[in-house]
Amino acid sequence: MSTRRFPAEWEPHAATWISWPHKEASWPGRFAPIPDVMAQLVAAVSLGERVHINVLDGVMEKEARVVLSKWNALNKNVVFHPFPTNDAWIRDYGPIFVREDDRVIATDWLYNSWGEKYPPWDLDNAIPQRIATELGCPRQETGMVLEGGSIDTDGQGTLLTTKQCLLHPNRNPQLNREQIEQKFYEHLGVSKVLWLGQGIAGDDTDGHIDDIARFVAPQKVVTAIEADRSDENYQPLQDNLVRLQKMTDAKGRSLEIIEIPLPRPIEIEGERVPASYLNFYIANQAVIVPIFNDSNDQTALDTLQGCFPDRKIVGIESTDLVWGLGAFHCLTCEQPKA
Repeated sequence: MSTRRFPAEWEPHAATWISWPHKEASWPGRFAPIPDVMAQLVAAVSLGERVHINVLDGVMEKEARVVLSKWNALNKNVVFHPFPTNDAWIRDYGPIFVREDDRVIATDWLYNSWGEKYPPWDLDNAIPQRIATELGCPRQETGMVLEGGSIDTDGQGTLLTTKQCLLHPNRNPQLNREQIEQKFYEHLGVSKVLWLGQGIAGDDTDGHIDDIARFVAPQKVVTAIEADRSDENYQPLQDNLVRLQKMTDAKGRSLEIIEIPLPRPIEIEGERVPASYLNFYIANQAVIVPIFNDSNDQTALDTLQGCFPDRKIVGIESTDLVWGLGAFHCLTCEQPKA
């Protein structure tokens, strides 16, 4: 009998996969600094694991190498692949890896660019197959639309998600809540799904979990909180907090909940962006956290340091990055060790 398991992000990685940013329309008017932000991410992650970088071609690889060199991010752990993409948000279109017995399997979910919002997405949807072929690992198609940023796990059978995203008719209108849960049980090996409500303002993904609540250890969740009662994020995040307080994990244990404030509201060209410290990425030796030159930056970094005492907490200025409506969790895809 096989024992399929969806590993937690803090478990040992064999590697991290990223796609080098090239779609200027994702950061209109502010693309220029984005490769430098990506290089800082690679510098932090590559200290403790291999980083696979998808590029369009050899020309893009050369351009990326120049930027990476500037940030001292070119080392033996950095490997390039000529795997063309439409955009950089590999968390949402990359494979979701599971462990089964003594092997790693790439589960391949359908990707439709967050409800067909930003065509084309055909190259992105092909990335799981390309990565699985490169790694020589089994790949399993699921037939269901799912983005990696919409789910989070404790590695012990519990999956955290939101109703706003997964029950949205622009993803899987043919599936109800119970059928979606069954897909998770079958393909990810989880045994309990915890449903929060709404995401934060400005999030074009229809409420991804990785901006609002994340597991940081078994039985322990960090959750975003807005202190200003007049802010549009206040009530939805309070509702999620109440839900979490009533929830138990797959083992029947109550959750320890750690609150992290949001930064001040950030508007760019009159549009509110989904700035959140929760879009951090847990690498083998570091946790990479978006910061926003805000009074709450240090509180978020200190709180996460308490959650990950054995990892270096790396805050990277992300005001330009979040104009693309995502941050470091969205830009990464972890490959667990077998």
